[in-house]
Amino acid sequence: MRRFTLDAYVMDTLMPDLVLHDRQPSAFLVYLHLWYRSAGRKTPVRASHRDMVDATGLSKSAVQAAIRALSRRRLIRATRETATAVPEYTVLRPWRR
Repeated sequence: MRRFTLDAYVMDTLMPDLVLHDRQPSAFLVYLHLWYRSAGRKTPVRASHRDMVDATGLSKSAVQAAIRALSRRRLIRATRETATAVPEYTVLRPWRR
């Protein structure tokens, strides 16, 4: 069985902030999915919207809104080689300086 660790901040602060305050539980699920895929490191994760839809059970529009919210809050960084390439997401942890 594969294990991964999560900072306590994610559950204690980030989850209530995204789910209750921002009313974006999809953003929290997408963040957890990307954290899991990156194994908690700053290694970029190449993931299409379809990959995230299949992994989280969210709709494509919910995943897109989550990506926008996480990018705006600087919790992830998305980069693409070209305009049509599958993005690479880097999970950011601004609470760790």
